[in-house]
Amino acid sequence: MNPGSGTLVINILSEGKAETYEGIYQCTARNERGAAISNNIVVRPSRSPLWTKEKLEPMTLQNGQPLVLPCRPPIGLPPPIIFWMDNSFQRLPQSERVSQGLNGDLYFSNVLPEDTREDYICYARFNHTQTIQQKQPISVKVISVDDLNDTIAANLSDTEFYGGKSSGERPPTFLTPEGNASNKEELRGNTLSLECIAEGLPTPIIHWRKEDGTLPANRTFYKNFRKTLQIIHVSEADSGKYQCIAKNALGVVHHTIAVTVKAAPYWIMAPRNLVLSPGEDGSLICRANGNPKPKISWLTNGVPIEIAPDDPSRKIDGDTIIFSTIQERSSAVYQCNASNEYGYLLANAFVNVLAEPPRILTSANTLYQVIANRPALLDCVFFGSPLPTIEWFKGAKGSALREDIYVLHENGTLEIPVAQKDSTGTYTCVARNKLGMAKNEVQLEIKDPTMIIKQPEYAVVQRGGTVTFECKVKHDPTLVPTVRWLKDNSELPNEDRFTVNKDHLVIADVIDHDGGTYTCVANTTLDNVSASAMLSVVAPTPTPAPIYDVPNPPFDLELTNHLDKSVQLSWTPGDNNNSPITKFIIEYEDSMHDAGLWHHLTEVPGTQTTTQLQLSPYVNYSFRVVAVNSIGSSLPSEASEQYLTKAAEPDKNPTNVEGLGSEPDNLVITWKPLSGFESNGPGLQYKVSWRQKDGDDDWTSVVVANVSKYIVSGTPTFVPYLIKVQALNDVGFAPEPAAVMGHSGEDLPMVAPGNVRVNVVNSTLAEVHWDPVPLKSIRGHLQGYRIYYWKTQSTSKRSKRHLEKKILTFQGSKTHGMLPGLEPFSHYKLNVRVVNGKGEGPASPDRVFTTPEGVPSAPSSLKIINPTLDSLTLEWEPPSHPNGILTEYTLKYQPINSTHELGPLVDIKIPANKTRWTLKNLNFSTRYKFYFYAQTSAGSGSQITEEAVTTVDEVQAIKPRIRNLTAAAAETSATVSWEYEGPEHVTFYIEYGVVGSKEDWRKEIVNGSRSYFGLKGLMPGTAYKVRVGAEGDSGFVSAEDVFETGPAMASRQVDIATQGWFIGLMCAVALLILILLIVCFIRRNKGGKYPVKEKEDAHADPEIQPMKEDDGTFGEYSDAEYQRPSKKGSRTPSERTVDKAGSDDSLVDYGEGVNGQFNEDGSFIGQYSGKKEKEPAEGNESSEAPSPVNAMNSFV
Repeated sequence: MNPGSGTLVINILSEGKAETYEGIYQCTARNERGAAISNNIVVRPSRSPLWTKEKLEPMTLQNGQPLVLPCRPPIGLPPPIIFWMDNSFQRLPQSERVSQGLNGDLYFSNVLPEDTREDYICYARFNHTQTIQQKQPISVKVISVDDLNDTIAANLSDTEFYGGKSSGERPPTFLTPEGNASNKEELRGNTLSLECIAEGLPTPIIHWRKEDGTLPANRTFYKNFRKTLQIIHVSEADSGKYQCIAKNALGVVHHTIAVTVKAAPYWIMAPRNLVLSPGEDGSLICRANGNPKPKISWLTNGVPIEIAPDDPSRKIDGDTIIFSTIQERSSAVYQCNASNEYGYLLANAFVNVLAEPPRILTSANTLYQVIANRPALLDCVFFGSPLPTIEWFKGAKGSALREDIYVLHENGTLEIPVAQKDSTGTYTCVARNKLGMAKNEVQLEIKDPTMIIKQPEYAVVQRGGTVTFECKVKHDPTLVPTVRWLKDNSELPNEDRFTVNKDHLVIADVIDHDGGTYTCVANTTLDNVSASAMLSVVAPTPTPAPIYDVPNPPFDLELTNHLDKSVQLSWTPGDNNNSPITKFIIEYEDSMHDAGLWHHLTEVPGTQTTTQLQLSPYVNYSFRVVAVNSIGSSLPSEASEQYLTKAAEPDKNPTNVEGLGSEPDNLVITWKPLSGFESNGPGLQYKVSWRQKDGDDDWTSVVVANVSKYIVSGTPTFVPYLIKVQALNDVGFAPEPAAVMGHSGEDLPMVAPGNVRVNVVNSTLAEVHWDPVPLKSIRGHLQGYRIYYWKTQSTSKRSKRHLEKKILTFQGSKTHGMLPGLEPFSHYKLNVRVVNGKGEGPASPDRVFTTPEGVPSAPSSLKIINPTLDSLTLEWEPPSHPNGILTEYTLKYQPINSTHELGPLVDIKIPANKTRWTLKNLNFSTRYKFYFYAQTSAGSGSQITEEAVTTVDEVQAIKPRIRNLTAAAAETSATVSWEYEGPEHVTFYIEYGVVGSKEDWRKEIVNGSRSYFGLKGLMPGTAYKVRVGAEGDSGFVSAEDVFETGPAMASRQVDIATQGWFIGLMCAVALLILILLIVCFIRRNKGGKYPVKEKEDAHADPEIQPMKEDDGTFGEYSDAEYQRPSKKGSRTPSERTVDKAGSDDSLVDYGEGVNGQFNEDGSFIGQYSGKKEKEPAEGNESSEAPSPVNAMNSFV
């Protein structure tokens, strides 16, 4: 063992054989505080045994038969690496047909004549011993069917004929593993290797999939021509069933490997060192996981804790040791061992019981220097047991620094987030525990930041000239800056032409190479700043400046070396126009798929004029070249000749493959089709395959045209499907696509959420819980849950209102939610529904809940009326939202003196059924402020305030005021109104002006004691300000109000009723109507061919019946045989109209059309026209003359 280190050295070369030291070693370190132990260290010597002697007979096979050449290497430590070579030490070629298995055997899916050879040799390389062992060569001879009989006859005596199967084509079968299923175990964190090797003719292709999930994309690798599946860093989640599929043209075979991932123990929480003081409590926690679950055992100082000396302060609880009122003698090293059949973990944790007063390890009077406005960190490294508490003080007699300004870190560091000049001073760190106290002082100095107050500026200088850059630095006087100059972020050239003094950089005899970016960097010990400027060097003035321009286009494009997927393009550059060409851009046009569109293909350096272009199949290419220099890009060259590449199978499959159902019984498979450029050949189609993910059905496939959707009908509702879309054309298929998962169509959920519970949190908030709906009953993607809730109508209210339902949606699988904004003291109902992509499911049974009382809103109004010398009366309206049962009102009031100071507050309780209250014994001529609010059992509501004044006595005048100033504006006028409180006989005035104008206020005197006034002559569309004041010694002014007049009308309409010509016309029309009425009346009295005339002849009394009181019409002579019911549709006399069907005469008939028109004053403005002939109305027994009374009723 090396002295002073604990390292054990075993020299095998000089101290015997390695086998002598084989065994398990463990290191123990011990002192007076305890003993720590190491993990077990296993020492085993490496072994490379020789191959067992065996006699290998030659093998003769028929063409196409399978073959397995066994290797069976000797067991070494560590295991050897296997490979197959020939006598020339050349590795044997391997392919999908011939490959080496994980066990070292060489597998042939089918043999060919070229497999005939006599030197199939298996080698085993033992890396640790650096030796290679060789198996005896194996001879294999493959014969055709025609030579079979001759071969058997000639060699049967000394040659084994291998196998007896037919050499014809056959479906696949597995060479390894055997059977339809097998098992595999692997340890967590290792690499999982699964192997499937199949025989068959043609050679089978191997595919892999995980039955109950997808293969991890970033950890999955395929080896040995996809015959070996490797998953690195496996975990328990990789357990499951993996399926390998061997497939050729004649069939397919499956093998399922059940993988179980075991795990050696691994830490969840390893025990940590513990420092305690006597009498304290503490615990050691040791938590590990594994598969199977590891067993936890404890040791103390390397001895199992069961046989270690007893410690009364220690209690073991599984993976935890609990210390209670620990003593100094309990110091020890504890070991936690977590083990299972696959390994173990061991961790040491030192429990140190110390009683130490605080010590501060930071050096005393340490000086910290910080730039202003930056953070300052003051260290206070401390030690002590029990753990000391840390406090910081500033100055000699300062108080403890608070965390609202400073940041106190757990390690004792004090952070000043933004240090200012006044942060300078002495800071004291104090560490305390129950054993003592320690303190330490540090100094903090705040320095001014370094600034560049004069920065270098962009300069242009002629070649051979001199240029100066200035860099003036301002810094803290106690700091010494250093100024450096850089060119293009590198040191200045070491030349005499560059001169650096205090504030300047001078460059003499400038050359072209001097152009670039110059940076001034100012450094202090605490900060640094920099500033840059660019120098451009131009030619001297006498020399004519060259003309710089973009290059001329390349020309003479030529295509050579035509291959299937490449062609060589050559061109001749155009003139570079005094700026070297830096690169060429090659573009192409596909006249077959995208005629007229040019696409970027590649770029080559400006010194190159030929390049080999990589092309895609089945594209009709044309090329052009663009030259680029520092000025810009040239025009494109002329297009080259066209070149059509050969067709090939697609090399990619459609993307964005999805499977979503549009109906409950279908699956809509969509994808993004390949472009014409990507088709690689004619006849682009897609092979769409699908099968249920959780079923054993084979894939169902259809080939569709170049479309982007296929609908599978008759699917079960919302079932997961595996989907593949493979591209193909007339040449062949694209590579096998990866399967994606989709779902058939959704349907509405079948079940409502159950066990709905409501917990009322407060008067406006409730919490709802429910049980989730089973996933099978959702029948779709779970979108969430939706709560419908509404306030029910109170039984005490007679009127029925529409109940507004409110909806809250909770996303995902949440099973509870909050209902905010409820009304207090209300009855509510709710139900819950589950939502999927199709819609809502059925509602759960309604749940009823009631919100408790809340505080009321403010009273709706508060008015003070009937002021007297010593009393005021208050009237109010109850709160619009009582939110419960009102218990009482609270009135508080206090006087306000002339200097607006508040007097003592008086509190009065008023019954809830009152809406009026009179306050007596008040001071005369005094202003009072009132605070008024209602109360329920939940508390007091919002208050409403008001002010009022008792009336004036004979000596003192009350101080008046104006409030509630409002203005109602029209186009050129406005009406201003206000409310006034104070003595009577006050003269008011109005002041107004345009908002934003500097003109003086315009003033109008209000006549009398009115509380309104009309302003005229205002400008349309203008914003005005207005205020009201009182004249006299007690003058005062109200608050300002702002209003805006209406927009100006495009044209003003003349009031036709005030025009003279219209009045004359209306008089003439009225006179004509009066004459017409008189004539009609006379004709009616004279009789004629009317029913009334016949009645007059039949009766002796010629008197006309008086007007009926019930309908306001003149009665006619009537008899029972002539009495008829009223016409349908006629109006009652109370409507002051007569239906046209019931009266043959109306002023409607004298106007244009059917509507008579009247002005606002009732004058008739319809144009007179002769009465139109009409058909007799139903029920009229003769053509009666117009009734003057009916005509009058129509006029009215």
